[in-house]
Amino acid sequence: MSKENILSEQSLIRHDWLIDEVIHLLTRPLFDVIFLAQGIHRTYFKSNQVQLSTLLNIKTGTCSEDCGYCSQSARFKTSIESQPLMALKEVVAAAKEAKDKGATRFCMGAAWRSPKRKDFDNVLEIIKSVKSLGLETCMTLGLLDLEQAQQLKAAGLDYYNHNLDTSAAYYKQITSTHTYQDRLDTLAHVRDAHLKVCCGGIIGMGESLEDRAALLQTLANLPIHPDSFPINQLIPIAGTPLAKSEKPDPFDMVRCIAAARVLMPTSHIRLSAGRTEMSDELQALCFLAGANSIFYGEKLLTTDNPGVEQDMKLFKRLGIETSTTD
Repeated sequence: MSKENILSEQSLIRHDWLIDEVIHLLTRPLFDVIFLAQGIHRTYFKSNQVQLSTLLNIKTGTCSEDCGYCSQSARFKTSIESQPLMALKEVVAAAKEAKDKGATRFCMGAAWRSPKRKDFDNVLEIIKSVKSLGLETCMTLGLLDLEQAQQLKAAGLDYYNHNLDTSAAYYKQITSTHTYQDRLDTLAHVRDAHLKVCCGGIIGMGESLEDRAALLQTLANLPIHPDSFPINQLIPIAGTPLAKSEKPDPFDMVRCIAAARVLMPTSHIRLSAGRTEMSDELQALCFLAGANSIFYGEKLLTTDNPGVEQDMKLFKRLGIETSTTD
């Protein structure tokens, strides 16, 4: 079957994508791949609807890992001030505020290689309390074993975020303190615990077109497609190894979103870090290409995010509704 015939099967969910097929998607004329992606998007999702998630950093800094993009690594000198795990009442107050502003999912991140026993019990209590507010819950805590994933599930966690960031081949240029396989193993534990997977990547770290294609291929060929695919544009942080990275072409983000929509038709595709650098027009193209979720609120872990009022104005201009759940 030719590439064109394969790509015309708009409703076909596959887990056997070839790297050449993904590269073909990323290099097609922009309007052609957007047109293809929008048709697939409307097959599986209500058009003109975006799901809102809010992200809170519940433990900041002093991470032992050396991810080259991260402001929270203890190995780099950045302006981030370390903070211990937040108190339960503080997290619940932030979750209530997020819900009042329209968020349906509350995502919480802690800068760890993996959670330690002394903190893990507190994390479980946080999940239970946030879940009781009627919000979907998501956590990113680093590497997990199967028992930890099962405990998170029992506490009421809905989603676990663990991004692959880039291709397996390029990953060693970004991180040396754990392997790509460590990340894949954590995703397997999350799936085995029957948690929903939130997994995506970052563009703008100096990776090649082939690296972006390989990341998308890896995710699309997982046994189950990620329920959420967050796509980030690198925000260069002073003091990190990637501080002087060049910005990618803005249309590269659109191409990655459109390709992801074709490869993973039922996944929510979330515009994540880097939206402060995007014009309204670029964000509109991203939604047209298949993005249907955003991180909502003024802060993303340690970096800025467009304000709530700004997002609401854009949605009104575009005729976009916000969804209550995904």
